[in-house]
Amino acid sequence: MEHILIHNTNGKDNVERASLAFVVGNVARSANQKVTVLLTIEGVRVAVKGYADDMQAHGFAPLSDLIRQFVEAGGEIWVCGACANPREITSDDLVEGAKIIGAATAVEALVNGAKTLDF
Repeated sequence: MEHILIHNTNGKDNVERASLAFVVGNVARSANQKVTVLLTIEGVRVAVKGYADDMQAHGFAPLSDLIRQFVEAGGEIWVCGACANPREITSDDLVEGAKIIGAATAVEALVNGAKTLDF
């Protein structure tokens, strides 16, 4: 099983890109791949409880539904700690299935062969 690391830097600034990260993540999970969505910069806000409510890009399911489906399918959400900290986002603020990680965790996944895709 491959590890696919999907990197998203977008939130309300580009709902389509934020949604697409989870659409692709859901497709990869349905193909039984190990999938992690890595959220950085403004993308970290996507993992905050309630943030994605009422966000829906044209032609896509609501972002909150995409995130929920991803987690229920066994996908992992990694929130960049260096990006969460200045936005005052803590573990208590995050949706189920999301966790704050340090850069070393992402680097380790890459060194171990994770395939990457950026949005």
